Amino acid sequence: MTTPFNKTRNMTEKDLERRHPAGIKDSVIIYSGGLDSTTLLYEERERIALAVTFDYGSNHGAREQACAEWHCQQLGIEHLVIDLAFMGRYFQSSLLSGAEDIPEGSYDEANMKSTVVPFRNGIMLSVACGLAESRGLTRVLMANHGGDHAIYPDCRPEFVSAMDAAMRAGTYEGVAIAAPYTDLTKADLVRRGARLGIDYGHTYSCYRGGERHCGRCGTCTERREAFREAGVDDPTVYEN
Repeated sequence: MTTPFNKTRNMTEKDLERRHPAGIKDSVIIYSGGLDSTTLLYEERERIALAVTFDYGSNHGAREQACAEWHCQQLGIEHLVIDLAFMGRYFQSSLLSGAEDIPEGSYDEANMKSTVVPFRNGIMLSVACGLAESRGLTRVLMANHGGDHAIYPDCRPEFVSAMDAAMRAGTYEGVAIAAPYTDLTKADLVRRGARLGIDYGHTYSCYRGGERHCGRCGTCTERREAFREAGVDDPTVYEN
């Protein structure tokens, strides 16, 4: 049985709080502009010094990036876009090969496995860790959630725990991962965001990357289901 991530870390969030008192900005967030990371951006805004979006050639990257820029401007958070174009050139994934290759239907392993970008989070966390240490920051925030576990190996608790240990060991300041949504559902995140008053109309999820959400791919299906389960009005404009 997998041990929950927050029970496997060598240092607890309380330990990290003691190292950085309230009001100190100590965090980098990996921020796509999607629903999950936008929720985390708003929840942790008082501690975020830098939001970083990675451009790795995904179908929906430009749409997400525009949303990320909008929210960072609203909150006055510095936003960087870092080019990881080599992933789009050399890695295999339907997320990189064109909208027509994105599967429709449910958000589950059998249907969505083709969208896995190999070790994407490992690469992004490594870069974010280097940015954090370069700027004297000690936390890297990531917004993986419980619904990702079946599909994406680099969203699972055991991966996050292992990367956290590697980052702590490989940095002078012990840069750590904070992944508070690891055991939550997407509906849980929508409820949190609704309480914070987040404008989810300025977030993007569709893996096909069109002007509007297609309404049929796995991520659109998951998004719709999350709002419905949360009992929150969905502001998303879908094609179907």
